[in-house]
Amino acid sequence: MIAHKASDITVTVVDLNAARIAAWNSDTLPIYEPGLDEVVRSARGRNLFFSTDVKGAIAAADIVFVSVNTPTKTYGVGAGRAADLRYIESVARTIAEVATTPKIIVEKSTIPVRTATTIQEILAANGKAVKCQVLSNPEFLAEGTAVADLMNPDRVLIGGERTPEGEAAIATLVSVYARWVAPERIITTNLWSSELSKLVANAFLAQRISSINAISALCEATGADVDEVANAIGKDSRIGAKFLKASVGFGGSCFQKDVLNLSYLCEHFGLPEVATYWESVVKMNDWQKHRFAGNIVKTLFNTVADKRIAVLGFAFKKDTNDTRESAAIDVVRDLLVEHANVVVYDPKVPAAEILHDVSGKGVTPNPRLSVASSAIEACAGAHAIAIVTEWDEFKTLDYAKIFAGMQKPAFIFDGRNITNLAKLREIGFRAFGIGK
Repeated sequence: MIAHKASDITVTVVDLNAARIAAWNSDTLPIYEPGLDEVVRSARGRNLFFSTDVKGAIAAADIVFVSVNTPTKTYGVGAGRAADLRYIESVARTIAEVATTPKIIVEKSTIPVRTATTIQEILAANGKAVKCQVLSNPEFLAEGTAVADLMNPDRVLIGGERTPEGEAAIATLVSVYARWVAPERIITTNLWSSELSKLVANAFLAQRISSINAISALCEATGADVDEVANAIGKDSRIGAKFLKASVGFGGSCFQKDVLNLSYLCEHFGLPEVATYWESVVKMNDWQKHRFAGNIVKTLFNTVADKRIAVLGFAFKKDTNDTRESAAIDVVRDLLVEHANVVVYDPKVPAAEILHDVSGKGVTPNPRLSVASSAIEACAGAHAIAIVTEWDEFKTLDYAKIFAGMQKPAFIFDGRNITNLAKLREIGFRAFGIGK
């Protein structure tokens, strides 16, 4: 987007993964995001370049955006909750090794508070006299609308040290975004406030989803309609309507990781009650995913063994091919444990990725799991349909035709509340929604 909006700025995206860089230089980008192809094509080869020359690009740069993975640790202290910062440290060491001119280092990855100190210490200890400034510029994009979010952001947050050098670095980065973002939408803070704001923003959004999902279970038990409840409370200006859409559960690369990271930070700083509070947001999300699969089993006469279940959607949300922490993974795994024959269809996620995500790296895929090339194919002969991703095409499927080709009684479980349950019941389905 910077290259697209500012033709006088040269942007070089570097990665050690040669296959990924080759994909960025091809006609088939490695990430599916509406509008991204046009933005890349507008600038690629002009002032936007993709390269594996990591050290060369760093040495030539004035500003270095650090955009590497910060996954949840799977080992040692903080396993399952703390962020794994090995890639951040690796980049810092590479910058320290090759930097011969002052640079502005910008944290783009989601990271725990005070990570900037780690980067600063590594840079300071490299033995060279080069003075670098470290800024925090967290990303607030939503997958599926990332290009629109970049074009017209709610805010751009830039944190830096409140020193003359830090203020100068902040002003430089502000000038980049100011090419297309209104000045009142660019917020500047100290480093630690900026780093923490990203975690807290995602935690608050995840909290709202878990809250409405908890109420969805109560709605099902009492005869209330969760959409009606959400509409009623969303009209309260103090609450607002966004992120009150009940579903099978949230996924994606950020929410669970960031909430667990926030919880771990609270515990680290001697706030166990606060840590427990935030961890409950993730526990509620896990419970919702397992509850959805459990309802399928219970409704299908307490067994799905050898029954064909069509799972529509595998990406964690529509308009992305990202499957990280997708609710579909847990739903499919739960059904396979119950010996169901699961057939998955997603319009953007490759079959190999679906099989890998469910089974695990290096594990032979479960023979009961298969991938279809269309929704019609997935549903043919199925006992039940589970809608797990809210792809628009699932709203307009020929459900009468699908019903005719299914085992009877035919069930449909809408985990995103995107279908008209009354019309599905008129066709003959036994139809169920979240919180209905």
